[in-house]
Amino acid sequence: MSKSKSDSRWSNYLQKITAIFSSKPADRHDLIELLRESETRNLLDHDALTMIEGAMQVSEMQVRDIMIPRVQMIVVKNDADPEDILATVIESGHSRFPVIGGDTDEISGILLAKDLLNYFSDHDNSEFNIKDMMRRAIYVPESKRLNVLLREFRSNRNHMVIVIDEYSGVAGLVTMEDVIEEIVGEIEDEHDIDNEDQIKPHGRNRYTVKALTPIEEFNDFFNTQLSDDEFDTIGGLALKAFGHVPKRGESIELEGFNVKVLRSDKRRIHLMRMNQIEQYLSDTDSVPPE
Repeated sequence: MSKSKSDSRWSNYLQKITAIFSSKPADRHDLIELLRESETRNLLDHDALTMIEGAMQVSEMQVRDIMIPRVQMIVVKNDADPEDILATVIESGHSRFPVIGGDTDEISGILLAKDLLNYFSDHDNSEFNIKDMMRRAIYVPESKRLNVLLREFRSNRNHMVIVIDEYSGVAGLVTMEDVIEEIVGEIEDEHDIDNEDQIKPHGRNRYTVKALTPIEEFNDFFNTQLSDDEFDTIGGLALKAFGHVPKRGESIELEGFNVKVLRSDKRRIHLMRMNQIEQYLSDTDSVPPE
């Protein structure tokens, strides 16, 4: 391509961008509308728009909005045998674990799976002392803004924080990955589902579910009795419950589940995170497989 044609192409491109933003958005809502219009005009691709919206959303969210609740934290006890801790590491697939004493409010530190593996790789296997392996636990309040927390993650090179409530009790935890996922979408190394799998468990009562999962298959897995008279898929039921096509991050309660949208577009839901509500579990005769 000649230099003159290239210059002309870039000039046209810049003119289009200038035209879009010539109205000067008055607030955040107007800015988002302009960004979406730029996607319609093929000046931004869908992924770029999603990340921009995610970054803007993070600045308005607090730690309590995304934290893993205390009851769902996967922890290890400070007096547990190393073999038992290793079993927890393998079963969960996580890389960091709060170490607790008598209860979940007594957090001694954070254990990294790689430190435990280093212990097992040592053929001498000296006496196991978890205190020698633990990293210091970092605490943050539920009200901390996610954009502030992300900056702290980057500057401190820390990847997990313990969330405390107004009474200094443990409310949950948040990882760097949790915050990044709010910007770029679900990171599939932890939540990816094979093509043949519609439902994948992730610890206690927490599942990733494809929206196209047939209701009949969903009922068989969870021992539920959701009706398929009106819809064939669990995504159809969720869409009706929302009353609109939800964006990534929106959540709702549906038939004994807390449902959070992980992936969606302008037309449909693609992937959901579903947590079974404890009260619902206690009222049923059986518990679905993990």
